[in-house]
Amino acid sequence: MSTEVITLLIVDDHPVVRDGLRGMFRSAPGFEVLGEASDGVEAVALTAELDPDVVLMDLRMPGGSGVDAITELTRRGARARVLVLTTYDTDSDTLPAIEAGATGYLLKDAPREELFTAVRAAAEGRTVLSPAVASRLVSRVRAPGNEPLSSREREVLALVAKGTSNRAIAVELFISEATVKTHLTHIYGKLGVKDRAAAVATAYSRGILG
Repeated sequence: MSTEVITLLIVDDHPVVRDGLRGMFRSAPGFEVLGEASDGVEAVALTAELDPDVVLMDLRMPGGSGVDAITELTRRGARARVLVLTTYDTDSDTLPAIEAGATGYLLKDAPREELFTAVRAAAEGRTVLSPAVASRLVSRVRAPGNEPLSSREREVLALVAKGTSNRAIAVELFISEATVKTHLTHIYGKLGVKDRAAAVATAYSRGILG
């Protein structure tokens, strides 16, 4: 088992939530909370200062929203992966966060082990998007094209949904990593999306992935 510690920044406007999350991660091996922020503006500043592996980001906060913070972190090319952790699962909250560059999206009522697993996956750059959240996107996700995915593209997308890396997908399907990237480019084009998280969300909402 890896001995590398995953560093975190907790962003939430409620001190009780921050205290709870900090205590939860402190009690589990393999995590270190570097700091806390109470709004999006502070989150961006602390991410630049502390350079965490993962930012746990609430969305609705006075003084700077989570989506604005994610957008700014993406613009700056921050190394940190952003995992949205929020009470809200409506399509109007979820999709903008994913489009802004969030690696994943979890609800605050997720079991602690699911949260730990999601943080580990996010730290590795894997998409963390539960089917329950993805299904909420059906009313917002409307891709411009209706071109169906090929059977191989569906295979690639199903593995992406499981958090599989391009290299691992290549091994699994006996193709080159470059071919995987080509398939992903075609998938993005057909679904009208720009990244892995949005592709998985769209696929769930359209019933391409069950």
